[in-house]
Amino acid sequence: MPDHRPFLESLSRFAQSLVAPRDVEVVLGELTEHVTAVLGLAGSGVSLVRGGPLHVGDPADHAVVDLEQAQHDHARGPGLDAIRTGEVVAITDIGHHEERWWPEYVAAARRHSVSSVAAIPLAQGGETVGSLNLYSRELRAWSDDDLVTARVFADMATAYLVHASELDQQRQLNGQLQRALDQRVVIEQAKGITAHAHSTSIDEAFALIRRHARDHNASIQVVAEAIVNAGLRV
Repeated sequence: MPDHRPFLESLSRFAQSLVAPRDVEVVLGELTEHVTAVLGLAGSGVSLVRGGPLHVGDPADHAVVDLEQAQHDHARGPGLDAIRTGEVVAITDIGHHEERWWPEYVAAARRHSVSSVAAIPLAQGGETVGSLNLYSRELRAWSDDDLVTARVFADMATAYLVHASELDQQRQLNGQLQRALDQRVVIEQAKGITAHAHSTSIDEAFALIRRHARDHNASIQVVAEAIVNAGLRV
């Protein structure tokens, strides 16, 4: 287990960083920085499922980038296994047993003298959204304390990711509703203009707009915008 005080201080700083809305990439970068420092690792990265694996790590850390890229390119590795199973993957000697399962990943680990790896699922409510991947150049028998420490950070990051995803979905929905409202307003304006121009009812005006749209292979929205903004008369 990491020293008690530095662990708590790092955990507190990470928690404070999650209070304000921030880019997901920034949060994940800080996650890997804190975990790497607290556990004394060679580095750490994140495999995040968001329309496909997204490798995140310090771009200056070539070992982490190469290992995460190997998982991304070949769709196999400890992080992706943790995502698929929802279980922790902890390997003391990456080159001893795993080469036949993840040959490209093991080759990348050897290039960067990485001996031990572990992957912690980023999971909440039965859904796994990614994995936190830990790298050590020394052979490391991952202790329960190591994995619990990493999971504390991983769980905090997961809660942030899920919340950020929900907020993003709500923003998208709000944007769609606003666009639909704006379109409806334009159509109503076009109906009013057309009704006034022809001294007819709103329903008859809409029939004229709809017929013009059909005759010209255009959408009602496009015709309505032309009536309101470009002076089209139907």
